[in-house]
Amino acid sequence: MRTDTRNRGAAIGVNASLCAAPLLIAALLASAACSRAQNSGPERDRWNRPDEVLDALGIHAGTVVADVGCGKGYFAMKFAARVGPTGKVYAEDIRADVLDDVRSEAAKQGLKDIETVHGADNDPQLQAGSLDVVFAMDSYHEWVDYDAMLDHLYAALKPGGLFGIIDGETTAGKSRDDYHSMHRMPEQMERDDLTRHGFHFLRSESGFTRPSDGKTYYFVVFQKPSGAGSAP
Repeated sequence: MRTDTRNRGAAIGVNASLCAAPLLIAALLASAACSRAQNSGPERDRWNRPDEVLDALGIHAGTVVADVGCGKGYFAMKFAARVGPTGKVYAEDIRADVLDDVRSEAAKQGLKDIETVHGADNDPQLQAGSLDVVFAMDSYHEWVDYDAMLDHLYAALKPGGLFGIIDGETTAGKSRDDYHSMHRMPEQMERDDLTRHGFHFLRSESGFTRPSDGKTYYFVVFQKPSGAGSAP
């Protein structure tokens, strides 16, 4: 009897697994579709308000901008469409696979002013004094070696250049490791970091809310002082 019971239990388990498999596959496909939808298109445009962001950063024809931690290049494409053939967009990331995606999408859209840059954890590999604008979308909290990154970005910006960051809102009182895991960081912590590295805080905006999960973001803008050199 124990043998029969075990066999029946095994059969039930197999049947349950077979029944669950299509549900799991459907969930994974839905998740992938949701991710693609969030990365581009009208839904993301509504909550990320790219035109307002580009206006706040002074992006125009001829601007040279770096999208640091660009991911699949949502903002890089927006930048490229506005800066045009007289401008330049450096799409930087530490992941080679997402840079492949950026190159593919840029070719699809006929955007020839995007250059991908394979950076490192502590160095975005951007030429000193080459940039009008630096931008980081939902990535600053990931920077473990943030001091070195900020030094390199300060050097890469021209005097008077702007640095815009969009990152997830959260409350103060936790460690950087906690915020790294939470994929969020308090605005004041980022403001303190950049001020310490020589940037001047200009303004802050809120009201960026991702509808898929309700995550809220802030948008902060800093400036490298006019007349500044490559180091603070």
